[in-house]
Amino acid sequence: MKKWLLVVLGVLVTLVAVVAGIGALLPREHVATLSARFQQPPEKIWQAISDYPSFTSWRPGLKSVEALPEKNGWPQWKETWSDGTVMPLEMMEFVPPQRMVTRIADPALPFGGTWTYELKPDGAGCTLTITENGYVNPALFRFMSRFIFGHTSTIDDYLRALAKKFGSDVSLM
Repeated sequence: MKKWLLVVLGVLVTLVAVVAGIGALLPREHVATLSARFQQPPEKIWQAISDYPSFTSWRPGLKSVEALPEKNGWPQWKETWSDGTVMPLEMMEFVPPQRMVTRIADPALPFGGTWTYELKPDGAGCTLTITENGYVNPALFRFMSRFIFGHTSTIDDYLRALAKKFGSDVSLM
């Protein structure tokens, strides 16, 4: 029985070491981009994506949004998720209804980066492109982000939730 337990423990330690080793070889930074076409005009989509106090009404799992004091004249806010994750964010650029850049405002987190939102008219609707310029510090989490979750998973969830807010499906590009 002891020998069996030692073998299982050895396999688990080896597996964690291999995953951490692969994660350590992956680049710290990444760029992830997804686009979606919406039937709504850019101004309507812009209103939804730039009105951070109303995010809880359409982003599943987002428990609360709290405004923080401005930084260099730009808004800051804190998102609290149902799993307890707290994410402070700040606006970096704001060009209605075309372009917005937000950034995770806590360098102590194990990950961070910016999201660039770009809206382009497309017939009666528009196309929203979100580009994440991110980084992941811990090697294990870097492995998970790349091979398990995927760097685009949060953008995917966001775009699908936005489409659902407007009562439509979305095709991601």
